[in-house]
Amino acid sequence: MDELRRQLIATAQRTDGLGLGRGTAGNLSVRTEGGEAAGFLITPSGMPSAALVAKDIVFMRFDGTSVGCRKPSSEWRFHRDIYVSRPDAGAVLHAHPPFATSVACLRRDIPAFHYMLARFGGDTLRCAAYATFGTQALSDAVLLAMADRRACLLANHGMLVFGDDLTHALALGVELEALCEQYWRACQLGQPVLLDAAEMATVLDRFASYGQQV
Repeated sequence: MDELRRQLIATAQRTDGLGLGRGTAGNLSVRTEGGEAAGFLITPSGMPSAALVAKDIVFMRFDGTSVGCRKPSSEWRFHRDIYVSRPDAGAVLHAHPPFATSVACLRRDIPAFHYMLARFGGDTLRCAAYATFGTQALSDAVLLAMADRRACLLANHGMLVFGDDLTHALALGVELEALCEQYWRACQLGQPVLLDAAEMATVLDRFASYGQQV
C-alpha cells in the first residue's frame, strides 16, 4: 500500500495547491481492497499535507480500528460510513474552501441555478444538518445529505465529495467550489433564475453518458 499512500499524499498536497485546503483543515482518504487490506487509508489528524510522509498515513478497518503511528483524522467516521454505504466511493475529500464554506455557514441547499449541479447526482446540492465535528451524529447527517449524491455541504463547516478514485474526487472538489463561488456571486446580483425539474431530469439523463465511456 506504500504507492497508494504516496498517491494520497500527492493528492492532499494538490488539494492545498488548488486552494481547497489551508493549514491542517480537511482530510482525504482512499479505499483499499482485499482480505486484511479491506478498509481505507486516511490522512492523520492535525498535520499539514506538506509535512506528510508515507508512514504518517493511517490504515483504517471498517470496524473503526486503525493501524499506524499517527491518529487518524477526527472525521474518519464519515469516511468509513460513506465507504460502507456507497460501493461506488473510491476516495473521499473533505475541505473548507472559502465559497463552499461560506454557503455552508448559511445552512443553505444550493438549488438548480446551474445545470452542472447534475455532476453530483441530483438537481440540488444539499447542506447536511449541523453536528459537532468528528461525531457519529455528523456522519449520520452526511449520509442523509448524500443520498443519491456524490457531494454535500456541511453546515457551518465545509464541503464533502467522493469520487471513483483520488483524481476524480479532487476534480469534483474543484468543480464544487467553483459552483459555490458562482452561486455566491449570482446571489450578490439578485435571485438566480432556476432550472425547472424537467430540464434537470434531462441533464441528469445526459450526464449518464457524458464524457469518455470505458
